[in-house]
Amino acid sequence: MAWRIHDSVIRGEIDNREKGVVRGRLWLDGLDGPAELELRGNACKDLAGCLLAFTNPLPTIKLPVDAGIALKQTGTIGDLTASRKVRVYDMPVDEALEMTQSGERPKEHLANCLYLEWFSNANGRIVVESPNFRLTISEPLWRLTPEDESNRLKQAAEGFTGFIGKLNNALEAAKVEFREDKEWNEFDYEKFMKESDARTDKYMELVDKYQDHPDADSIIAQEMGWESTGASNDESDDDTADLADGLIEADEINRVTEEALDLEPDPATEGVNWIRTPDGDIRHPLRHRCTEAAVRIWKTCDDLGLEQHGDPDLHRFVFEFQCTGAKLAGALDSLAYASDLEDPAFIVARLKRALDHLHRSQSGLEGATQRAVLQEETTALFRKELFEIREEILRLMAHFRRNES
Repeated sequence: MAWRIHDSVIRGEIDNREKGVVRGRLWLDGLDGPAELELRGNACKDLAGCLLAFTNPLPTIKLPVDAGIALKQTGTIGDLTASRKVRVYDMPVDEALEMTQSGERPKEHLANCLYLEWFSNANGRIVVESPNFRLTISEPLWRLTPEDESNRLKQAAEGFTGFIGKLNNALEAAKVEFREDKEWNEFDYEKFMKESDARTDKYMELVDKYQDHPDADSIIAQEMGWESTGASNDESDDDTADLADGLIEADEINRVTEEALDLEPDPATEGVNWIRTPDGDIRHPLRHRCTEAAVRIWKTCDDLGLEQHGDPDLHRFVFEFQCTGAKLAGALDSLAYASDLEDPAFIVARLKRALDHLHRSQSGLEGATQRAVLQEETTALFRKELFEIREEILRLMAHFRRNES
């Protein structure tokens, strides 16, 4: 995935006054010194030939201790511009999101956005994007010719293609061979989910890159292999028929899903496979415990003013614990309706993913504890909660392994 590091940027400078080379320095919260940039290529026409200096007026977030951002950034440019148009809310983001969720449309306006993209030999695709930075741009020493602009576009496209190529390699390496004559175990399902992760990474990068492009849907579909080019008329007719079949299948899936929403949980498994929350939601008891604990932990940190602390380990602790609850929901909530239809090996594989997030949460908690970000009493309570949830996940994994046929 791309590194989107604008929240950690303190200040920086980008220098394209020498044609064909972009140099610069980037001061990031969490790094001891500035990251030095020396990239092949040119900026877009608004920054080509210029020296750009920028500062971030907003509070910054420290990079994780193990982030691995190289202090020497070499590679090629993508798009470097200070005039990308984006929509910006005329109010705090949390208020705008609340309005959106309630069906209202928050006021917004178009604004210029600083967008710096490059393809690092050390870190892959890196993006700095913000409409909030304060910019100072010098007069250009030279300007892009039409030929220069053509070369710039080509080089930027080649950089992104190379980046996507690495994601394609990761996807190929993760691909699973489907065999109808083989009953899958938890390790087969793990491989399948890793392939799904690799495919999702590629898709998200394409959406991130092309979301504002007028032909975004077509470009993304082609890159994902969802549509072919250069097909004959007969092939196109076949494709249309396949698409129609796919839509029929999708309609059927939607119908079944709607019917499933009316299902009632099995009363015989209440308290074991499901509980009903005060809001009427159906949840697995462990998933409910984890979700409620995540809310309490976040509120405790917020009440103590720790959310503004910017500690990367504390952030990892809270975020990964929230992810644990989401993974437990995917693994266990459906047991309320059809526990006998779920493949135990699939449940175990998904519980493993929840356990991975929980271990990362525990690691973040210990890191924050070592620097005394949390009081000892608070740490002990959090540690106990995570440990007990871990033990219950392990117990469930053992239970479903015993039930594998």
